Amino acid sequence: MLTPEIKKYIDKSVLCWLATSSLDNIPNVSPKEIFTYYSDTAIIIANIASPQTVKNIKENDNVCISFIDVFVQKGFQLKGVAKIVAKNDPEYTTMQALLLQLTGGKFPFATITNIIVKDVKQIIAPKYILYPETTEEQQIQSALKQYKP
Repeated sequence: MLTPEIKKYIDKSVLCWLATSSLDNIPNVSPKEIFTYYSDTAIIIANIASPQTVKNIKENDNVCISFIDVFVQKGFQLKGVAKIVAKNDPEYTTMQALLLQLTGGKFPFATITNIIVKDVKQIIAPKYILYPETTEEQQIQSALKQYKP
């Protein structure tokens, strides 16, 4: 399910956004900085400062995660089922090692969110649809112009 293209976008994305919902159906979207793929069907996220996210997942394990390459304005939305992985879980050490490579040990985390992906949808900027001749290079140049001070 997590194709090489999806993994490429995960590697290129600086942040992802994890959407959860409480038992009372109150949504929460939170940016996550430390995340990667764990297998061809799973994404893992370090829980650094996410008490509401963790609480929501314990109440309702259905989640949605989105990430994009901000320069080409393409990425993916993944829906799945999340589980909070604690230090006493047999897979914690393996997952932690992958996430520590990204943090360099600078961000402490006590749990990890493991998301088993069930549905994948590509995200593309409307410009690609409205103007099919748009190239990724044009999008990059346009984005760079917008980000100049």
